[in-house]
Amino acid sequence: MAMLILVSLFVIGWVAVAVVGTQAYFLGEQSKPIHERNWNSDSFEAIAVTVTGAEVDYGTRTPGYRA
Repeated sequence: MAMLILVSLFVIGWVAVAVVGTQAYFLGEQSKPIHERNWNSDSFEAIAVTVTGAEVDYGTRTPGYRA
């Protein structure tokens, strides 16, 4: 019984860390400078909105490279 509780806590903790880490990653990616080829990446935006619940604010994003 104790082993079942220990394994359950481990699995719940692992899932919680994975969720928080994924949200942190996408929130960070949404705010840092972006390369021109990725400026209008619909796939990234769709995943980021699904994970974080926040729209990508292109008004605050700056290009990573300028010609």
